[in-house]
Amino acid sequence: MIGAVDIGGTKIAVGLVDEEGRVCARRECPTDADLGYSRALANMRRLFEELLQITDKRISGIGIGSTGPVFPLTGAFGEVTFFPSWNGENPVKDLGDIFHVNAAMENDADAAALGEAGWGAGRNKKRLLYVTVGTGIGVGFIVDGKLYRGVDDAHPEIGHHVIDASGPLCCCGFHGCWESLAAGPAMTAWMEKEAPPDYPHRGNFSAKRICELALAGDELARRAVEREAYYLGLGIANLVTMFTPDAIVLGGSVMKSADLFLDGIRTVVRESCRFVPFEKTEIALASLGEDANLIGAARVWHHRFAGEVDQRAC
Repeated sequence: MIGAVDIGGTKIAVGLVDEEGRVCARRECPTDADLGYSRALANMRRLFEELLQITDKRISGIGIGSTGPVFPLTGAFGEVTFFPSWNGENPVKDLGDIFHVNAAMENDADAAALGEAGWGAGRNKKRLLYVTVGTGIGVGFIVDGKLYRGVDDAHPEIGHHVIDASGPLCCCGFHGCWESLAAGPAMTAWMEKEAPPDYPHRGNFSAKRICELALAGDELARRAVEREAYYLGLGIANLVTMFTPDAIVLGGSVMKSADLFLDGIRTVVRESCRFVPFEKTEIALASLGEDANLIGAARVWHHRFAGEVDQRAC
């Protein structure tokens, strides 16, 4: 049984995950980043202790997935936008010391990629890209069962490759990167800009709401969905051309409405990727459901330590 922690900008979830990738129990609480890291650590400890008491289980290790940037080999937070005062704090060391187990942490996109590769839609794929589309766009890259790391073990920020240099300004400092054009807030920003003053749904925009309006036949929302599919397709086509993976798995809150986007995405890929065998890259939807982040966090521990445990067992 592995303890799993998913640290996000608004909430922290903890769970117990068995060796088949099933979440046996879970709890969550607000992140409350402004109250400080010590408060968050105390909450994680409390939630774990509650789960262990009600399930009468023991944990063999702890895996953590967190919004980034994080430093996976040291276990420390970098300059995370949602909790900047936590920079340098180390939940890997702290939770490991509290529960006397090995712990490991990865960026949440990398954690989700590991989860899908181990227990989900990317299982048995030699080269897998996991793309999460929500408030931002994150990408995890698995090659031969191993997480790809860049120089200094950095997580590649594929969501910030430039699609249209004349596009909107992104928080990364560039104009027209993939995230600024195709993440959930990009959909709402476009609707707010294009909606006429008398548009009846003005002031109630979110990616989810736009998708609901499109399904109901609203013309402006349908145009927003077509635009979203086009820009998602451009980014995915770039990944197919650059990496020619076996599969690209799509997850995140925006992809809960994937039926609205998939045909458009595949059309762009088909029209853009003629110099590579694009038809052999499977485009699939994430399969781990609402517990995907916790399952991915548990998989972080397996990816880092399972081989070591197996060797000790021999």
